[in-house]
Amino acid sequence: MSRHHPSPLFRPSRLALLLAVSYPCMGWADGALTLDPVVVTGSRVETRSFDLPAAIEVVDAARINADQARVNASEALAGVPGISVANRQNYAQDLQISSRGFGARSAFGVRGVRLVADGIPASMPDGQGQAATFNLDRAERLEVMRGPMSAVYGNSAGGVIQLFTREGKGRPSVEGGFSAGSYGSWKADLAADGQAGGVGYVLDASRFATEGYRDHSRAERDQLLAKLSLAPSDDGKLTLVASSFRQEAQDPLGLSWASYLRDPRSVDPSALQFNTRKSIDQQQGGLHYVHRFGEQRVEVSAYAGKRAVTQYQSIPTGVQGNPRHSGGVIDFDRDYMGVNARWIGRFAVAGGALTTTVGVDYEESEDDRRGYENFVGSTLGVKGRLRRAETDKVSSFDQYAQAEWASGNWVVNGGLRHSRVAFKVDDRYISGVNGDDSGGRNYEKTTPSVGVLYRLTPVVNLYASAARGFETPTLNELFYSGSGGAFNFGLDAATSTHYEAGLKAWVGNDSRLDVALFEIQTNKELVVDSALGGRTSYKNAGQTTRQGVEVALDSRWAHNFTSRIAYTYLDARYDEAFVTRIYNPATSSVQNATVAPGRRLPGVAAHSLFGELVWRHPGSGFHAAVEGVARSEVFVEDSNTLQAAPGYVAANLRAGIEKRMGPLRMNGFVRVDNLFDRQYVGSVIVGDTNGRFYEGAPGRNWLAGVSARYSF
Repeated sequence: MSRHHPSPLFRPSRLALLLAVSYPCMGWADGALTLDPVVVTGSRVETRSFDLPAAIEVVDAARINADQARVNASEALAGVPGISVANRQNYAQDLQISSRGFGARSAFGVRGVRLVADGIPASMPDGQGQAATFNLDRAERLEVMRGPMSAVYGNSAGGVIQLFTREGKGRPSVEGGFSAGSYGSWKADLAADGQAGGVGYVLDASRFATEGYRDHSRAERDQLLAKLSLAPSDDGKLTLVASSFRQEAQDPLGLSWASYLRDPRSVDPSALQFNTRKSIDQQQGGLHYVHRFGEQRVEVSAYAGKRAVTQYQSIPTGVQGNPRHSGGVIDFDRDYMGVNARWIGRFAVAGGALTTTVGVDYEESEDDRRGYENFVGSTLGVKGRLRRAETDKVSSFDQYAQAEWASGNWVVNGGLRHSRVAFKVDDRYISGVNGDDSGGRNYEKTTPSVGVLYRLTPVVNLYASAARGFETPTLNELFYSGSGGAFNFGLDAATSTHYEAGLKAWVGNDSRLDVALFEIQTNKELVVDSALGGRTSYKNAGQTTRQGVEVALDSRWAHNFTSRIAYTYLDARYDEAFVTRIYNPATSSVQNATVAPGRRLPGVAAHSLFGELVWRHPGSGFHAAVEGVARSEVFVEDSNTLQAAPGYVAANLRAGIEKRMGPLRMNGFVRVDNLFDRQYVGSVIVGDTNGRFYEGAPGRNWLAGVSARYSF
C-alpha cells in the first residue's frame, strides 16, 4: 500500500527553531498580568493558563455576552484557534464542531470533542454529544482545550470544551432580556440569582424561535436551569444543578452544488415531501461535593438524565422495501447516568510542589430504540409500521492518575488513563430475513500523556507535550454496515499520537501571545464507507497526519481600543490509499474511487482567521466593534475530486451600550453579520453519497436586543 510521507516542518528541531525566532519580539511586562485566567480543564486543579503546558483558551462572560443572542456556542467560540464551529443553519442537526480536525466528519451533533457543562458530560460514553444543551445565558466561562492534554479525558477527546455556570452570590437580582433579528428569529430570557440563607442560587428560563434562514428550517427551543450551592460545613461545598431542554426543529437537509448556486436558501424536494423534522426533550440533574482536608481534597459527582428523540427522515419508500431496512423514522428514549470521584493532594517534594490527582469515572447510557416507516399508504412524513426495536447500552469505566511537579522555572505534568468502553445491543425485532442482530463490542485502551513547561523569562513560557489518544466508533457509526442492515461490530477504534510545542508570552504590558505547533498521527481513521438511503456506514482507513499552527494575540491599545487575532493552519491528510464510494454528479450514481495518499481530510479548512477590533467609550458605556472571519476551501469527500466549498471572507459590525441607574443596569445592542452580503457555504455534510454536501450561510442579517437587571 502506498504511503504519503508528511512534511518534516514539525519535527522537534524545527519546532524549537520556530519558537526561538519568535522570542526576540517579546517585551518585559512591568504591570499586572490581567490576561491570565485561571483554568481547571486539563490539570483538574486551579492553574493559571499561562503556566499550563497545553493550548487552552478561556472565553469569559464578557465575550459570551458580546452583543449576541446566546443561542449557539458558535457565537462564543468563533475566535478560538484550532476550533472550528460551523452553524449548519439546521437546528435539527446541531452545530458542527471540530478540534484540530477531530469531529469534522460528524453527520450530526458533535463527536471527537468532549463536551462538559457544570461537571455533567454533554457527551455520551460513546463520544457523541450535543452542544445545543449548553445554557449560555448564565455562563461564567467556557474553557477550550486542544492537543495532547485532552487525552486525560479519555475516549473521543480530540479536544475538550467545558462550560461553567456562574454561582449565585451577593444581593438577590432579577434579569430579563429580549432579542430579535432576521428570519423571524427572537429570544426571551428571564433569570434570578443571588444568595439567601447561605444558599446561592441561579435560575434561568428562556425561549428561542426562528423561521430559519433556509426554507423548511423553523425551530423552537425552551431551556430551564437551576443551580444551587451551599456549604454544609466549613470544609465542604455542595452544588446541585438541574436543567431541561426541549426543541422542535425542521430539517432542510443539504443541497447539491447546482441547487446551492441557484438558491442557497432552498431545500431538496424530499425534505418537503417527507416533512423532515426532529424533536428533542431532555431533563437532567446532578450534584458535586467537595471536601477539603488541609492541602488535600475529595470531589464526588453524580448525575442522571432522560432524553427522548423523534426524527423523521427523507428516506424513499421504495428503499424501505428492503426487509432489513429500519425505516425512515428514528424514535428512542435514553436514560443516562454517571458517577465520578477523585482525590487531589498537594505535597512538598524534592524542593518543589507536587500536585497529584487520582480518580475514577463511570458513565452509562441505555436507549430503547425503535424505527418506523415514514409513510402510511400514500401519505408521507407520518409514523408507519414498526421496522426496528432494540435496547442499546453503552458504558465506560475509566481510571486515571495525574501529577504535576513545579520547581523554579520548571513545571512537569504527566498522566495515565485506562478506559474501557462497552457496547451491547439486544435486538427485539426479528422478522423473516431480518434476523437477530444482537451483539456487542468492547474497546479498551491505556493512554499516557506528558508535558513540560519552562519559564524562559518572567514573561515567556515555552512548553512541549505528547500523548496517546483513542476514538471509538459512536453508537450511530456502529448501526449500519456497508452491506446494509446489520450492526458493524467489526469497526475498530482509531488511535492517535499527539505532539505539541508552544510559546506563551506577554508583549509589553498589554498583549498576550499564544503560539502552538502540533502534529497528530492517527491509525485506523474512521471514514464514511457509504451514505445511501438515509443510512451512513463507516469503516477504518489507514494512517492520517495532522500538522498545524495556532496563534492567538490579545491586545489592549491606547484610546480604549482592544483587539483579538486568532489564526489556524491545519494540514490534515491521508497517508495511505484506500477505496471509498463517492457520488458522481454526471451520472447521478455512486461509484468506487481510490483515495490517494496526500489527499486532504474533508470538512477541514487549511486556513482559518478571526480578527476583532473593539472600542469602548469610558464615560457613556457605549462600545462598537468590527469582526472579520476568513476560511479557505473545504473538501466535501475523501477523494477531493468533487466541488469543494470555496473559501470566503465575511465581516460583521456590532455596537451596544450599558447604563447603570442605582440598582438598575440596562443594556442594548445591535449587530449586522455578513455586512457585505457574501454568498458562501457555511458548513458541509461530509461524504454524502446523495451529493447533497452544502449548507449555505445567511446573507446580510441583523440582530438587536435589550436587557435589564435589578439588584435588591
